[in-house]
Parts: sequence; structure tokens; C-alpha cells
Amino acid sequence: MSQTPLPELLRPKRLSQFVGQKHLVGTEGVISKLLSSAKETGFFPSLIFWGPPGSGKTTLARIIANELKRPYHEFSAVNTSVKEIAKILTQGNLFPPIVVIDEIHRFNKAQQAKLLPFVERGDITLVGATTENPSFEIIGPLLSRTRVLVLQQLSQQELERIVKRAEKYLKIRLTKDTLDFLLESSNGDARVALVVLEIAVNLTKSKKISMEVVEQALQKRQFTFDKKGEEYYNVISAYIKSMRASDVDSALYYLARMVEAGQDPLYIARRMVIFASEDIGMGQPTAVVIANEVFRACETIGYP
Repeated sequence: MSQTPLPELLRPKRLSQFVGQKHLVGTEGVISKLLSSAKETGFFPSLIFWGPPGSGKTTLARIIANELKRPYHEFSAVNTSVKEIAKILTQGNLFPPIVVIDEIHRFNKAQQAKLLPFVERGDITLVGATTENPSFEIIGPLLSRTRVLVLQQLSQQELERIVKRAEKYLKIRLTKDTLDFLLESSNGDARVALVVLEIAVNLTKSKKISMEVVEQALQKRQFTFDKKGEEYYNVISAYIKSMRASDVDSALYYLARMVEAGQDPLYIARRMVIFASEDIGMGQPTAVVIANEVFRACETIGYP
């Protein structure tokens, strides 16, 4: 059995294999158009990919390098210095190499400033990846020399396509309930889904992966919370009624159940805005302001 992790084995090599981010890689997507143009002009801009974990930031960067047929260098800001990055400029490349810096927000302001000359002169094509808002974490001069592209959390349908590929590759089968549980528990993170699936496969000799095995691999108990069933409405209803009764402990309990089950934070935040507007209203006018700020935070960041 290969020692290479499943997410790496299944990582797509071409844009046509990439799942999700249609606003970027679809026919009219900015990356698709830039790649098409680059094949004629040779120009490709430096980019900052901002998105949640497991949404395809690094994969997309590698695909760009592959499509452009340029040298590719990948670094992590956690354990890399700018001096190490500068070394690749001595390799005599015909075109600017693609330099991917994961967790670029981990570079301090001085380190980010040292990247400016390389990007400004076109010595490298920088692709920075971050889970943090670049407006707060990336210095202004570097932002002005790059374009920020926002990657969205994968939908359950997109995540299912990735898991189905893994099923085929591993020659296994998930029951529908097990598949639904894995998708909900992964919360739009393809890496989580694949890592859990790989662990589950190694926990059993059966080709049919059961719910119990996935729960064991995930180390998380399944909550009764079917996004299309009755319990879905029971939990959100109990959450609203707990807030209406000013029962803090109950509200936190039902909130935690939804979070643990993988509910979309925007859905929860939206219900809070509705509650603040309809149930609290003018009784406490600032409630809807706070609820809206929570919604905005969920929209721009997601779960912490």
C-alpha cells in the first residue's frame, strides 16, 4: 500500500479535474481566462488565494504552474525565510517561477516587505495562500501588487464528487447514511473527508464502510441532525425558542449541536438576524446590529 496520503494521491493535475470554485475556474472564471491568455502573452499575475481549509488553494496553485509549464516552488511561511525563496532566482529560469507560499499571513510585515522587489520586478509569480482576511494580514504594498481571489467552502455536492472519486480509487463503498454523515462532518473541507476515509479504510477489512467505522475514524459521535429530516427543524426550532425564553444554557446547547453536526454557519447566523429583528426588535435596537456583525463575520471568515 502506498505511503502517500490519499489527499495527495487524488490531488487533480489539470483544471478540468478540479472540483469547486466555478467562479474562478469555470468557462468565464478569471483563472481560466488568465491561463488562456498566458499561453499567448506569457503574462500571469501574482495572486493571493483566500479561503477556508480544504477548499483547493494549494491544488489550484499547482495546477496553474502545471498549465503554464513553469518551474514550481512551494514554501510554508511557518518554516521558511525570504532568503530561501531568493535562492531560486539564481537558477536561470526562462520564465518567472511560480512561488507558492502557504500560510502567507504567518510572514511578519518585514518579511512580506522583502518579497516586494521580487514581485514588482516580475522575478517570481507569487501565489500566496491564506485562511485569514488578507486586508488585515497582508501589508498594503504587497496587496497592491497582487490580486486577491476568494475561494469558497466546498458544497456538499462538490465534496461528494471528491469522495466518490476516492471510493472508486480505494474500491470501497459507503452506505448513503455513512456518506451523508461524512459529508456533513467534513464541513466543506475536502482534506478532512479524504483523511477520515483513508483512516476508516485501514480500520476495517470490509469493502463496505459502515457508519461506526467512520465515527471511529472521525473520533466524533454522530448527532441526530438530518439536514433534510424532522430533527433538523426540531433543533433549529429549539434553538430559537431557547433564545426567546432567554435560556442561555439551552440556546448554547442547541447551537453546539448544530455546529458539531456541520451546519453552515451562515444559516445559523441568518436565523439570529431574523430573531433579533422579529422577536427583539425595538426592545433592544442594538441586537440586530450585533446579529448582522456576526453574520458578516461568518460570511468573511466562517468558523474560527
